Formats: sequence, C-alpha cells, structure tokens
Amino acid sequence: MKQIEEIAAKNQQKAWEIIKDTNVIGIWQDAGATINLVGSLKTGLLVKHRDIDFHIYTEKLSVTDSFSAMMKLAQNPRIKRIEYGNLLDTDEKCIEWHAWYEDDCKELWQLDMIHILKGSTYDGYFEKVAGRISEVLTDETRQAILRLKYETPDTEKIMGIIYYRAVLSGGVRTYAELTEWIKNNPTDGVLEWMP
Repeated sequence: MKQIEEIAAKNQQKAWEIIKDTNVIGIWQDAGATINLVGSLKTGLLVKHRDIDFHIYTEKLSVTDSFSAMMKLAQNPRIKRIEYGNLLDTDEKCIEWHAWYEDDCKELWQLDMIHILKGSTYDGYFEKVAGRISEVLTDETRQAILRLKYETPDTEKIMGIIYYRAVLSGGVRTYAELTEWIKNNPTDGVLEWMP
C-alpha cells in the first residue's frame, strides 16, 4: 500500500504543478468565470489516471468567450491537443473542453474543463459531491479506493464516482468485487450519487 500512496502523492503534486504551469485557473478567472476543482484531485484520490477536473461557471454561456479562454490555454507549448463538445441544448447546459498537457516525462495529462451556465441543473452539484466524499472517507476506504484505482488495468476506463460509490455504498474492497459490482450497477451518462 505504501507504494500506491507514494505514486498517488507524486501524481497529485505533479497535477498541482501542471495547474500552475498552465495558469488554467487564472485564464478562466480573467474571462470572468468562477473555476472550481472537482474530481479525484480535489478529493485526494488521484492515483495513476492522469486527469485534472474543473467545473467553470459564467452568468452567460458564450461559445465565443469559451473559445477565447481556451485559445489562451492553447498558447502553452505543453498543450498538445484540445477537444470541444457543445452540450448547450441538453440538461447539462455546458461546453466540454478536454486538453492534453505533455509533462517532462512525455506523459500526457488530461485537463477536463466543463464550462457550465450558472443556475443550471448541475451548478455546484459536483462540488457538493466532492465535499461529501472527502467528509465521509476513512483511512480504510481511502486506501481501498486508491488500491482499486491502481489495480485497474490501464485499458479500462472507470469514472471516479463509480469507485467511490462502490466502496462507500457497496462495500467493495477487491478488483474482482468491483467488476462484479459494475456489472450489477450499470450507469449511463451523468451518475447522480452522493454519499
């Protein structure tokens, strides 16, 4: 377990260095947005899947303004690719951005930035989820989540929230139990769960 804890600590430190190097928070704040860290880095549960999640809020949601902020982020030479998704006509009322940052070791880190209309369905929701997860974690459940994330093959894509729900609500502790739990608890799209 010590090795997994060390990997998690190293990757979390690296994630904060990337946030600083990209100035992603400053870029969005300069655009008049509120930007909040969510996901595994926020909860201290980032292990080996190199992603950093932000939810970004503005009073009005303008594709032009969103592209303008991303144009500034793209000027960082370590940003190697950016993807855009327009979900303004859905309940989520958002624009999805995914940017890939190449670190000194030539490993790619994914920055997920979800630009959300203030006052819409998911305004603040995932911040509350992250807060609740942090509140209810014990040393034992934290270690179980870190271990499960570490043991997940790199070819498998499992949302962080699935691990948290499986461990905190489902009592899952092994990778075999996790795969069985996922089979018995299918999810599609946004998973609305809070411990």
